[in-house]
Amino acid sequence: MKRDTRRLVRSALLVVAVTAVAACSNPLAGASPATSPSTQPAATTATPAAEGDVADAPEPTPTDPPPTPAASSVSAADRLAGIRSRTIVDQLGGRLVTVPGDVKAPGKGRVWRVKVQVEKGLDVDGQAFAQFVLDTLNDPRSWGHGGTRTFGRTDGGSYDVRVVLASPATSARMCLPLRTNGRLSCRNGAASILTYYRWVKAIPGYGKDVTGYRRYVVNHEVGHALGHGHEDCPGRGRRAPVMMQQTKGLLGCEPNAWPHP
Repeated sequence: MKRDTRRLVRSALLVVAVTAVAACSNPLAGASPATSPSTQPAATTATPAAEGDVADAPEPTPTDPPPTPAASSVSAADRLAGIRSRTIVDQLGGRLVTVPGDVKAPGKGRVWRVKVQVEKGLDVDGQAFAQFVLDTLNDPRSWGHGGTRTFGRTDGGSYDVRVVLASPATSARMCLPLRTNGRLSCRNGAASILTYYRWVKAIPGYGKDVTGYRRYVVNHEVGHALGHGHEDCPGRGRRAPVMMQQTKGLLGCEPNAWPHP
Protein backbone atom coordinates (compact mmCIF):
# COMPACT_ATOMS: atom_id res chain seq x y z
CA MET A 1 0.00 0.00 0.00
CA LYS A 2 2.77 2.36 0.96
CA ARG A 3 4.55 1.38 -2.23
CA ASP A 4 1.51 2.36 -4.35
CA THR A 5 1.18 5.65 -2.52
CA ARG A 6 4.81 6.57 -3.19
CA ARG A 7 4.31 5.66 -6.89
CA LEU A 8 1.31 8.02 -7.16
CA VAL A 9 3.21 10.89 -5.50
CA ARG A 10 6.12 10.46 -7.93
CA SER A 11 3.71 10.50 -10.88
CA ALA A 12 2.06 13.70 -9.66
CA LEU A 13 5.42 15.39 -9.20
CA LEU A 14 6.45 14.34 -12.71
CA VAL A 15 3.29 15.93 -14.19
CA VAL A 16 3.92 19.18 -12.30
CA ALA A 17 7.53 19.29 -13.52
CA VAL A 18 6.55 18.73 -17.15
CA THR A 19 3.92 21.48 -16.96
CA ALA A 20 6.45 23.92 -15.52
CA VAL A 21 8.98 23.20 -18.26
CA ALA A 22 6.34 23.76 -20.97
CA ALA A 23 5.41 27.16 -19.52
CA CYS A 24 9.05 28.30 -19.40
CA SER A 25 9.60 27.32 -23.05
CA ASN A 26 6.78 29.77 -24.18
CA PRO A 27 7.38 33.16 -22.44
CA LEU A 28 4.90 35.02 -24.70
CA ALA A 29 2.03 32.87 -23.65
CA GLY A 30 -0.86 35.07 -22.58
CA ALA A 31 0.73 38.28 -23.99
CA SER A 32 -0.91 40.62 -26.60
CA PRO A 33 -0.13 39.86 -30.23
CA ALA A 34 2.89 41.54 -31.87
CA THR A 35 0.53 43.83 -33.78
CA SER A 36 -0.97 45.22 -30.63
CA PRO A 37 -0.71 49.08 -30.46
CA SER A 38 0.64 48.82 -26.94
CA THR A 39 3.79 46.99 -28.11
CA GLN A 40 4.24 48.20 -31.76
CA PRO A 41 6.10 51.55 -32.16
CA ALA A 42 4.08 54.30 -33.86
CA ALA A 43 4.85 54.94 -37.54
CA THR A 44 6.49 58.31 -38.34
CA THR A 45 4.99 60.37 -41.21
CA ALA A 46 6.30 63.73 -42.52
CA THR A 47 3.73 66.45 -41.84
CA PRO A 48 3.51 69.18 -44.51
CA ALA A 49 3.67 72.77 -43.30
CA ALA A 50 0.28 74.31 -42.93
CA GLU A 51 -0.75 76.85 -45.57
CA GLY A 52 0.61 80.23 -44.51
CA ASP A 53 3.47 78.80 -42.44
CA VAL A 54 7.07 79.45 -43.38
CA ALA A 55 8.63 76.11 -44.23
CA ASP A 56 11.91 76.77 -45.98
CA ALA A 57 10.21 78.77 -48.73
CA PRO A 58 12.54 79.39 -51.68
CA GLU A 59 13.87 82.90 -52.16
CA PRO A 60 11.92 84.75 -54.85
CA THR A 61 13.79 85.38 -58.08
CA PRO A 62 13.43 89.05 -59.07
CA THR A 63 12.73 89.72 -62.71
CA ASP A 64 12.67 93.51 -62.52
CA PRO A 65 14.65 95.92 -60.33
CA PRO A 66 12.79 96.56 -57.09
CA PRO A 67 10.89 99.83 -56.83
CA THR A 68 12.59 102.69 -55.07
CA PRO A 69 10.95 103.18 -51.67
CA ALA A 70 9.05 106.39 -51.11
CA ALA A 71 11.41 108.99 -49.69
CA SER A 72 8.67 110.80 -47.83
CA SER A 73 4.97 111.50 -47.93
CA VAL A 74 3.51 113.30 -50.91
CA SER A 75 3.69 117.07 -50.43
CA ALA A 76 1.49 119.87 -51.73
CA ALA A 77 4.20 120.64 -54.30
CA ASP A 78 4.09 117.01 -55.44
CA ARG A 79 0.33 117.07 -55.83
CA LEU A 80 0.59 120.29 -57.85
CA ALA A 81 2.83 118.40 -60.30
CA GLY A 82 0.46 115.41 -60.44
CA ILE A 83 2.48 113.12 -58.17
CA ARG A 84 0.31 110.80 -56.09
CA SER A 85 3.13 108.49 -54.98
CA ARG A 86 6.86 109.13 -54.65
CA THR A 87 7.63 105.46 -55.23
CA ILE A 88 9.68 105.07 -58.41
CA VAL A 89 9.18 101.84 -60.36
CA ASP A 90 11.99 101.42 -62.87
CA GLN A 91 10.06 99.48 -65.50
CA LEU A 92 6.44 99.59 -66.54
CA GLY A 93 4.76 98.36 -69.68
CA GLY A 94 5.75 101.27 -71.92
CA ARG A 95 2.18 102.10 -72.93
CA LEU A 96 1.57 105.84 -73.10
CA VAL A 97 -1.86 107.22 -72.28
CA THR A 98 -2.88 110.62 -73.65
CA VAL A 99 -4.39 112.90 -71.03
CA PRO A 100 -7.88 113.59 -72.37
CA GLY A 101 -9.18 117.07 -73.03
CA ASP A 102 -8.63 120.14 -75.19
CA VAL A 103 -7.57 123.39 -73.56
CA LYS A 104 -7.67 126.61 -75.55
CA ALA A 105 -4.45 128.57 -75.73
CA PRO A 106 -4.71 131.88 -73.83
CA GLY A 107 -3.66 135.33 -75.04
CA LYS A 108 -2.02 136.24 -78.33
CA GLY A 109 0.78 134.85 -80.42
CA ARG A 110 1.31 131.74 -82.45
CA VAL A 111 -0.58 128.79 -80.98
CA TRP A 112 1.43 125.69 -80.15
CA ARG A 113 -0.64 122.54 -79.64
CA VAL A 114 0.69 120.36 -76.84
CA LYS A 115 -0.21 116.70 -76.38
CA VAL A 116 0.46 115.42 -72.86
CA GLN A 117 1.00 111.71 -72.21
CA VAL A 118 1.67 109.67 -69.07
CA GLU A 119 2.93 106.11 -69.03
CA LYS A 120 0.30 103.67 -67.84
CA GLY A 121 1.16 102.41 -64.36
CA LEU A 122 2.62 105.65 -63.02
CA ASP A 123 0.71 106.79 -59.97
CA VAL A 124 0.11 110.23 -61.44
CA ASP A 125 -2.88 112.53 -61.72
CA GLY A 126 -2.74 113.10 -65.46
CA GLN A 127 -4.95 116.19 -65.43
CA ALA A 128 -2.85 117.85 -62.71
CA PHE A 129 0.38 117.01 -64.57
CA ALA A 130 -1.00 118.38 -67.86
CA GLN A 131 -2.14 121.56 -66.12
CA PHE A 132 1.30 121.98 -64.57
CA VAL A 133 2.89 121.73 -68.02
CA LEU A 134 0.53 124.31 -69.56
CA ASP A 135 0.81 126.67 -66.60
CA THR A 136 4.59 126.53 -66.94
CA LEU A 137 4.66 127.15 -70.69
CA ASN A 138 2.10 129.97 -70.52
CA ASP A 139 3.84 131.76 -67.65
CA PRO A 140 5.05 135.23 -68.78
CA ARG A 141 8.62 134.13 -67.93
CA SER A 142 8.44 131.13 -70.27
CA TRP A 143 8.60 130.74 -74.06
CA GLY A 144 5.50 132.85 -74.67
CA HIS A 145 7.21 135.92 -73.22
CA GLY A 146 6.06 139.13 -74.89
CA GLY A 147 3.14 137.47 -76.68
CA THR A 148 5.34 135.66 -79.20
CA ARG A 149 3.55 132.31 -78.74
CA THR A 150 0.92 130.64 -76.61
CA PHE A 151 0.27 127.01 -75.70
CA GLY A 152 -2.95 125.04 -75.78
CA ARG A 153 -3.57 121.35 -75.13
CA THR A 154 -4.96 118.74 -77.47
CA ASP A 155 -5.69 115.04 -77.18
CA GLY A 156 -5.97 114.58 -80.94
CA GLY A 157 -3.53 113.20 -83.47
CA SER A 158 -2.29 116.59 -84.67
CA TYR A 159 0.08 118.46 -82.36
CA ASP A 160 3.25 120.55 -82.37
CA VAL A 161 4.98 119.18 -79.30
CA ARG A 162 4.39 116.14 -77.13
CA VAL A 163 5.27 116.13 -73.43
CA VAL A 164 5.67 112.63 -71.99
CA LEU A 165 6.12 111.55 -68.38
CA ALA A 166 7.54 108.03 -68.27
CA SER A 167 9.27 105.53 -66.00
CA PRO A 168 13.09 105.50 -66.00
CA ALA A 169 13.35 102.47 -68.31
CA THR A 170 10.76 103.73 -70.79
CA SER A 171 12.23 107.23 -70.88
CA ALA A 172 15.69 105.78 -71.47
CA ARG A 173 14.38 103.73 -74.37
CA MET A 174 12.50 106.68 -75.88
CA CYS A 175 15.59 108.90 -75.63
CA LEU A 176 17.85 106.60 -77.66
CA PRO A 177 20.36 107.06 -79.19
CA LEU A 178 21.03 109.45 -76.30
CA ARG A 179 22.10 107.53 -73.19
CA THR A 180 20.16 108.87 -70.23
CA ASN A 181 20.04 105.75 -67.98
CA GLY A 182 16.58 106.90 -66.97
CA ARG A 183 18.12 109.66 -64.84
CA LEU A 184 18.03 112.45 -67.42
CA SER A 185 15.16 113.83 -69.46
CA CYS A 186 15.50 114.52 -73.18
CA ARG A 187 13.90 115.71 -76.37
CA ASN A 188 13.62 113.32 -79.28
CA GLY A 189 11.93 114.72 -82.36
CA ALA A 190 8.71 116.44 -81.30
CA ALA A 191 8.66 114.57 -77.99
CA SER A 192 9.88 116.16 -74.76
CA ILE A 193 10.43 113.13 -72.53
CA LEU A 194 10.54 113.60 -68.76
CA THR A 195 11.79 110.77 -66.56
CA TYR A 196 9.71 110.12 -63.47
CA TYR A 197 12.95 109.63 -61.54
CA ARG A 198 13.79 113.34 -61.78
CA TRP A 199 10.16 114.43 -61.64
CA VAL A 200 10.07 113.01 -58.13
CA LYS A 201 13.63 113.60 -56.91
CA ALA A 202 14.63 116.85 -58.69
CA ILE A 203 18.31 117.73 -58.01
CA PRO A 204 20.18 118.95 -54.90
CA GLY A 205 21.01 122.27 -56.56
CA TYR A 206 17.38 123.40 -56.29
CA GLY A 207 17.21 122.55 -52.60
CA LYS A 208 13.62 122.39 -51.43
CA ASP A 209 12.33 124.17 -54.54
CA VAL A 210 11.19 121.02 -56.33
CA THR A 211 8.51 123.02 -58.16
CA GLY A 212 11.22 125.28 -59.57
CA TYR A 213 13.16 122.28 -60.87
CA ARG A 214 10.05 120.75 -62.44
CA ARG A 215 9.30 124.00 -64.23
CA TYR A 216 12.91 124.12 -65.38
CA VAL A 217 12.82 120.64 -66.93
CA VAL A 218 9.56 121.38 -68.78
CA ASN A 219 10.97 124.65 -70.15
CA HIS A 220 14.31 123.06 -71.02
CA GLU A 221 12.98 120.08 -72.97
CA VAL A 222 10.22 122.05 -74.72
CA GLY A 223 12.89 124.65 -75.48
CA HIS A 224 14.69 122.00 -77.51
CA ALA A 225 11.46 121.30 -79.42
CA LEU A 226 11.28 125.02 -80.19
CA GLY A 227 14.78 124.91 -81.66
CA HIS A 228 16.98 126.04 -78.77
CA GLY A 229 20.31 124.36 -78.07
CA HIS A 230 22.38 123.98 -74.91
CA GLU A 231 24.06 126.92 -73.21
CA ASP A 232 26.84 127.13 -70.63
CA CYS A 233 27.04 128.66 -67.19
CA PRO A 234 28.03 132.32 -67.77
CA GLY A 235 30.02 132.52 -64.55
CA ARG A 236 30.04 131.62 -60.87
CA GLY A 237 27.19 133.20 -58.96
CA ARG A 238 25.30 134.17 -62.09
CA ARG A 239 21.88 132.85 -63.07
CA ALA A 240 21.97 129.60 -65.04
CA PRO A 241 20.40 129.78 -68.50
CA VAL A 242 17.31 127.58 -68.80
CA MET A 243 19.02 125.79 -71.69
CA MET A 244 22.01 124.90 -69.53
CA GLN A 245 22.09 121.22 -68.54
CA GLN A 246 21.35 122.04 -64.92
CA THR A 247 20.45 118.46 -64.03
CA LYS A 248 24.11 117.50 -64.54
CA GLY A 249 25.22 120.22 -62.12
CA LEU A 250 25.02 123.99 -61.73
CA LEU A 251 28.81 124.48 -61.95
CA GLY A 252 28.71 127.54 -59.74
CA CYS A 253 25.64 129.11 -61.36
CA GLU A 254 22.41 129.84 -59.50
CA PRO A 255 19.38 127.69 -60.37
CA ASN A 256 16.90 129.19 -62.81
CA ALA A 257 13.72 127.67 -64.27
CA TRP A 258 12.83 130.36 -66.85
CA PRO A 259 13.91 131.55 -70.30
CA HIS A 260 12.94 135.12 -69.34
CA PRO A 261 13.23 135.37 -65.54
